[in-house]
Amino acid sequence: MRTDPGDWSTEAMGTQGTSGRTRGTPDAAGRGLRLARRTGGRLAAAVALLALAGCGSDQGAAVTPEGWGTLETPSVRVAHPPAFKEQDEAERSRFNAAAATLTEGGRAVGTITVQLGFTEADSAEEAAIGAEAGIALGSTLKGQKEITVAGPEGRQEARRIDFEFTRGPDRVRGVIVTGLDTARKAYAVRVDAVKGRLADDDLRKIVESVAVG
Repeated sequence: MRTDPGDWSTEAMGTQGTSGRTRGTPDAAGRGLRLARRTGGRLAAAVALLALAGCGSDQGAAVTPEGWGTLETPSVRVAHPPAFKEQDEAERSRFNAAAATLTEGGRAVGTITVQLGFTEADSAEEAAIGAEAGIALGSTLKGQKEITVAGPEGRQEARRIDFEFTRGPDRVRGVIVTGLDTARKAYAVRVDAVKGRLADDDLRKIVESVAVG
């Protein structure tokens, strides 16, 4: 995972039925009724299939909590709490495709960043290896586990990496969600926050909001 020394976050998201009689000959009437039944049956089946498809695509989809913002990149999206302010291109590190920062008293106490194509990888596991390599020397690795993130065709394999590091007087908690997007390019969504500045529930919502495209 590429890092920038100046970036705080890199120190260590139908036919309707009709009533009445059909006009015309008896044969024409019969043919019309049979056609209506066949067409209506096809439409009913099509509606049912579309409903099933819709349920399948929505199941497990990423959700942006009400009032939150969203970091959008060409292939990855992640939500952020309203207190985090998105950085524009001039503000963020050249390695980040998107970033948002939480500040208190004029200093950053939390960041959310998205990096695209940060390493060559053929799997989520390889992307995780690359992401771990980018965690700063001296950090404490807390663990890695398999997770899934939302994708255009259902849930996609990913990895979550938890770690901690010290920055000045602060102990910082870090989480990286990494894997491959639909173009098979590695991505990494990283969340860093001084302990006590980001609620566990908000961290969970950030991780669950990650979606790839």
